[in-house]
Amino acid sequence: MSKFKEIKYQPIGQFEETRFEKNHNVIFNNSLIASKIVASEIADLIRDKAKNNQQCVLGLATGSSPIKVYEELVRMHREEGLSFANVVTFNLDEYWPMQPEDIQSYHYFMHDHLFNHIDILPENVHVPDGTILPQDVYQYCVDYELKIKEAGGLDFQLLGIGRTGHIGFNEPGSHFNSSTRSITLDHITREDAASSFLGIDNVPKKAITMGISTIKKAKRVVLLAWGEGKAPIVQRTIEGEISAQVPATYLQDHQNATFVLDREAASALTRIKTPWLVTSCVWTHELKKNAIFWLSEKVCKPILKLTDKDYNEYGMASLLVEEGSAYELNIKMFNELQHTITGWPGGKPNADDSNRPERATPEKKRVIIFSPHPDDDVISMGGTFDRLVEQGHEVHIAYQTSGNIAVSDDNALRYAEVSKTLAPNSDLTDTIIASILAKEPNEIDTDEVRKLKGQIRKAESLGATRYLGVPDENVHFLNLPFYETGRVKKDNLSKMDIDIMSELIASVKPHQIYAAGDLADPHGTHKVCLDAVFEALKALKTESYMKDCWVWLYRGAWFEWQPHEIDMAVPMSPDQVLKKRHAIFYHQSQKDNVMFQGNDAREFWVRAEDRNRLTAEKYRSLGMAEYAAIEAFKRYYF
Repeated sequence: MSKFKEIKYQPIGQFEETRFEKNHNVIFNNSLIASKIVASEIADLIRDKAKNNQQCVLGLATGSSPIKVYEELVRMHREEGLSFANVVTFNLDEYWPMQPEDIQSYHYFMHDHLFNHIDILPENVHVPDGTILPQDVYQYCVDYELKIKEAGGLDFQLLGIGRTGHIGFNEPGSHFNSSTRSITLDHITREDAASSFLGIDNVPKKAITMGISTIKKAKRVVLLAWGEGKAPIVQRTIEGEISAQVPATYLQDHQNATFVLDREAASALTRIKTPWLVTSCVWTHELKKNAIFWLSEKVCKPILKLTDKDYNEYGMASLLVEEGSAYELNIKMFNELQHTITGWPGGKPNADDSNRPERATPEKKRVIIFSPHPDDDVISMGGTFDRLVEQGHEVHIAYQTSGNIAVSDDNALRYAEVSKTLAPNSDLTDTIIASILAKEPNEIDTDEVRKLKGQIRKAESLGATRYLGVPDENVHFLNLPFYETGRVKKDNLSKMDIDIMSELIASVKPHQIYAAGDLADPHGTHKVCLDAVFEALKALKTESYMKDCWVWLYRGAWFEWQPHEIDMAVPMSPDQVLKKRHAIFYHQSQKDNVMFQGNDAREFWVRAEDRNRLTAEKYRSLGMAEYAAIEAFKRYYF
């Protein structure tokens, strides 16, 4: 029996699996707890096999999803004596061509995260070889299958899931009888890997992968999915029909497969997104808002025009029984939404604030805007930023990381060559230019080059903050140590990071803190930076000045808060939209062919404007006034 059927886990939502769902799945409040339970199931399997003098054959995955599982297995090895001496592993896939020592290779990934830290026998580790000659790939794949069979088959297969629905590198179109083979990667898959390779042009176009048939033969399968970016494909996989266009749906036929999800990855499932369509609900206030705004969009009516008939036809009759007529409920929700709208994000002086998102006092507030990268502040909340400054608040900008890894070598070389013309005898400039010109693909920058790239981002940030009227002394470059690895892979958050954050908050004693709550960042920095904010707030919670501090979460260029989640909506005029665009343009190194674009080909300023315009349109469709754009915030209570 699987670990998930034995334990008392903490799911979200109100219901167990529903008729919509065709895969066993469990949902956790966060991925760390889930990862530890998955690791515990693997550890139990290893120990049970060892007691019977048997090999334990594991199929392993790479990517960000299983990292915490591997960390927990390493911890159990070090602290609890978990031995891997009886373990044989077969990895799902590898890029081709790919040298094993390259930091982007899955061979490197597995040794870095797991194999180098446990007592597994080197001969028991199998990762597809990315150096195989083209004429030898077919036979190599046949032999890989034979090795799995000779080992007794996979006892446990760990999986992630790609946005295309791929498992392993089985892209859309993969046959359910497919075995280990060479495959051409989907463009979306290569886009998602671009951050690790410092640009999509460096991502291999082919890979070697276990097949669907190979995976399905495993005695036990656990698929991990974390984050809002995975929600659409998770919903299609669990609730859709089996289709070669979504290869992960083949797992619906597996008799012992479990999808392990965090709340964000599960957010599109029917029982989570629209539970009133499943069964009767306990109508919390948040659920009421979600349901009514959803109903308004579904029937294409503003809130005040919804009727009893609309509620009844879309599974919400019990809400009317609880609340009375649609008329009263509509007015209540209309007023609540209207009260989120304010042109005074720092509070309006000498005004009744009982129905406003922010307090009227103190009239002039001290504000810290935390920006994970040196452009998130203007991209995500440039209009609100501008309002806060114009309305006389003491605004501090805190750039949590240097952002140096996102500056291309071409940009750095251009700045270095300009510097050379101004200081022709500079040995440092000569060294930087030589380092860039001699740099091999995917090689880590030298300290001097990284410093130059960080200075480029710093100068761009100061240009934008000066344009918006913030004094230089209120602009703080924290350069949190976790980020300064020179690689896409960052260190874990440390006490040093938290101390830097805490010291700034303690020195400013803010009435407002703004922080990036967008966890769909393709390279994870936003989440670490938000964790740093939360840890600093926890450390300072008992300080007297923190009682007057409110925290507002904005989102970045990937997702936006939905209307039912929004606590403060700041409208922008066409002039303010243009001013925000100009502030973003100061970040020239990030404007064209940005290195970490994620899965959206639009430039960041276009994404931001489209996102703000869409939020305004949603408010209008719900019956609010028409605005050019709206920036949205959710309050965080600590």
